[in-house]
Amino acid sequence: MGAHGLTSDVRGPSGPKERLVWADVAKGACIVLVVLWHVIMKHFLQVQWNIPVPLAGAWGAAGEVLLPLRMPLFFAISGFFAAGALARPWRVVGRSKVAKFFYLYALWLLIHTAVFSFVPEDFDTARAGSFGELLAQLTISPTNLWYLYALALYFVLAKVLRPVPPLVMLAVAFVVSAAASAELIPTPGDRKDLFENLLFFLAGAYGKSYLARVATAANWPRFFAVAVPYVGILAVTYYLGADTWFGLMPTISFVAVFLGVTAASLITRWEALANGLVSLGRRTLPIYVMHMPVLALLHAVLVGLISSAGPTVQLVVAAVEPLVLTAVVVAICLGLYRILPTKWLFDLPGGPVRTPAKEGAGR
Repeated sequence: MGAHGLTSDVRGPSGPKERLVWADVAKGACIVLVVLWHVIMKHFLQVQWNIPVPLAGAWGAAGEVLLPLRMPLFFAISGFFAAGALARPWRVVGRSKVAKFFYLYALWLLIHTAVFSFVPEDFDTARAGSFGELLAQLTISPTNLWYLYALALYFVLAKVLRPVPPLVMLAVAFVVSAAASAELIPTPGDRKDLFENLLFFLAGAYGKSYLARVATAANWPRFFAVAVPYVGILAVTYYLGADTWFGLMPTISFVAVFLGVTAASLITRWEALANGLVSLGRRTLPIYVMHMPVLALLHAVLVGLISSAGPTVQLVVAAVEPLVLTAVVVAICLGLYRILPTKWLFDLPGGPVRTPAKEGAGR
């Protein structure tokens, strides 16, 4: 490989802020899967399909199968990168993590609310129709931007509860996740996701060295030895409707995280694919906050055209549109990111907090 490409090593270029390539590959893959999921659920399945082949159902099933992987892996990698930050002083964590993520959540919630007011109601996403609804979305009922809300909340919890033994924290988080997935906790909107994914954020933060070992030891025989029975168990779970059995989905998601980390490490061996995913993995924020309004506007234009198309055209579109539209949405988001003001749209204004070197990490 060229000197400037990725190597088969799971580490990126050395330096004071060295990043692990496999982790950025995983983040890049996760953000693509998030966009694909929303393309399928909020646009593709809203089209009036008049074709003899059940492609819509197939795409919907594919999205469902990836549910145990997509956000659990995303949060595990977020926790992995957050481990060092949690050891820093409160005033640093409070500004650079808690305030930043909540600011971004609030800002983009307002932007989404404005954009969605111009989008047809068949684009199924939470939208505030009154000040009361907006206030609820800002505080107790997070919307599709809930990942940012969750990060702000998880940093507070992880920082406050640092004195608690990690195994205790993980056990409690597992019970909470299991209760939410079993629908034992009232979870309107996207609140269910908040309860389910704290477990994986903490697992990534507390188990950082374990995830690194999984990535380092990755090989194809190990991947398939786990992946084959995993797919079978997942198929049986959905067939039996067992996804609400207490503790089953968090356990399945842990296996999915293992497979995701293993696959991400193996992907680093393919320079072109790895480079692309790393590039996305280091720019997940603009894709995450902008993809839904971009998709909503594209949906408003496309849904009628596709619904009124003939069967032959629809058959071709149904086969490829989720992948093509996902790529288009990601490209538009990255294009907008290059021209929009990053200092206040994608970061907390005011710059980072600087701490004296002698200041203790736990203060």
